[in-house]
Formats: sequence, C-alpha cells, structure tokens
Amino acid sequence: MIKRLTYTSLAVAALLGLAACGDQPQEMNANGVKQDNASYQGVAHESQYVQAGWKAGDKTSWEQQLKARAQYGQNDYQRVGAQPK
Repeated sequence: MIKRLTYTSLAVAALLGLAACGDQPQEMNANGVKQDNASYQGVAHESQYVQAGWKAGDKTSWEQQLKARAQYGQNDYQRVGAQPK
C-alpha cells in the first residue's frame, strides 16, 4: 500500500513537472512588431495629462520639462524646505 502511494505520488509529480515544459512557441503576428514613436511626439488626441502649453513634437520643451520635473518634483533635497502648494 505504501509502495503504491509512493509510486503514484512520484508519477503525479513527474506529470506536473512535465506539464511545465508544455509552453507553446510565440510567433510574431503577420504585421510584425509595432514601433513606438518617441516620447516627445505625444499622443494623437488631446489628453488631460498633457502639460498646458506644450505642443506634441516639441523635443526641446519636452526635455526642459523632464529636467524641471527631475529637479523640483523628484529631488528630495530641493523639496525639504518647500511649502506645500
């Protein structure tokens, strides 16, 4: 009885182990890979998340906004003495 239980549990463990090897190959679709646009190109439609006054495709203002955000919004040393808005 114990021998049969051991063999059964080993067989179940082997089946479960082999089931993990059954991954199907993932092929690219017929259209190929979609290439994303550069971040400063923006989105095709107006969004509530776009900074006021920024025009899509303006790389210089995009870079300036990222620098300002990194300096004042994410730099804790700059924010220590800052008053909440």
